[in-house]
Amino acid sequence: MQFNIPTYLTLFRVVLIPFFVLAFYLPFNWAPVCCALLFVIAAITDWFDGFLARRWKQTTAFGAFLDPVADKVMVAIALVLVAEYFHSWWVTLPAATMIAREIIISALREWMAEIGKRSSVAVSWIGKVKTTAQMLALVALLWRPNDMVEMVGILALYIAAVLTFWSMFQYLSAARKDLLDE
Repeated sequence: MQFNIPTYLTLFRVVLIPFFVLAFYLPFNWAPVCCALLFVIAAITDWFDGFLARRWKQTTAFGAFLDPVADKVMVAIALVLVAEYFHSWWVTLPAATMIAREIIISALREWMAEIGKRSSVAVSWIGKVKTTAQMLALVALLWRPNDMVEMVGILALYIAAVLTFWSMFQYLSAARKDLLDE
């Protein structure tokens, strides 16, 4: 297996995860901004590693496997931490919905790949907008410097939750014939 800069960036994202969690629990005033900053760094490296891999034609099977895993683990952990911090149903419900959607769509993509139809559940523009809203929400809710940023974060979380359902139903609809075919 050959490692390259995009793969190292993805591995760096995986290594950031325990530091991200640790920063969340640090008992200092600057801990929330540090936690949010680590999340932003992870989000930037996610975009950058994919861009570089495509641009430099350095895509690898290992990178194609690890990149979405690193993304989903980081986002799922961030959602759990935010739900724990706010400890309320109006934050936990959209967070749990988003985690459940990721599991459902990952399983759907794996199954569709097994039957040779992975391209019918490729990432859509709705999924990209959902991811953008989700990242904005998580940065705001991890940072939470004031009530206004928290409100923007919760609003973005609900926008992401609506887009989560929308994109999930799009993917399930695209796979409906194969799912229901006997």
